[in-house]
Amino acid sequence: MLKKLPKENMGNSNLGWLESRFHFSFAEYRNPDNINFGVLRVLNDDIIHAKSGFDTHPHSNMEIISYVVKGEITHKDSMGNSETLSAGQVQYLSAGEGIFHSEHNNSSEDLRLLQMWIIPPKQNLPKLYGSHKFKEEQKENKLLNIVSSQKGNAKVKIYQDVDIYVCKLNKENIIDLKIKENTQIYFVQIEGSSLIEGIKLDHGDAMEITKEDILKIEATSLSHFLFIQMPQA
Repeated sequence: MLKKLPKENMGNSNLGWLESRFHFSFAEYRNPDNINFGVLRVLNDDIIHAKSGFDTHPHSNMEIISYVVKGEITHKDSMGNSETLSAGQVQYLSAGEGIFHSEHNNSSEDLRLLQMWIIPPKQNLPKLYGSHKFKEEQKENKLLNIVSSQKGNAKVKIYQDVDIYVCKLNKENIIDLKIKENTQIYFVQIEGSSLIEGIKLDHGDAMEITKEDILKIEATSLSHFLFIQMPQA
């Protein structure tokens, strides 16, 4: 089953320094019918304007992945980690019983990132932090597995049984995706547009994919997308 989620139906926020599109109930966007999709609890498409960001705040018992679309983000946390990440880089944080961190855009340009919160398989797991810089050619016209479980093969590993893929697909190119048994997919059209089994997704749209075996993804322009594969809820 394919369920298109137009960006116009999502939550939106503009705090001046931060513009966000909320795929699920979050902050001032309250929607009791749209809390999560399987183990995916949050997916925020954030634009953080220059010289601003999230001051130090806590998290616990959540696995947080940030995919930088453009710009730079500077991270600091209570475990002593401090680094600046740029476009194409993936940051991950498994907060365990509790961690404090800040995320700032210290540059003179806007920062855009996708922030994903994954529900961990257990409470109070050991804390994890890390990042990885992927090369652009790794995702050109092919799927790049950027996040997996500890048993998976991605460079970024978290506790939950998920796989996250990204791709930049040239216009008219096609990918046939074989979906693992007993899994479901949340698909995000980051930039450009795609046809998913003939259903068009434009920049900012998303799709819930359940009970499918094979998926045909066709780029109708240069198409930058990400999807999260997880156990069937």
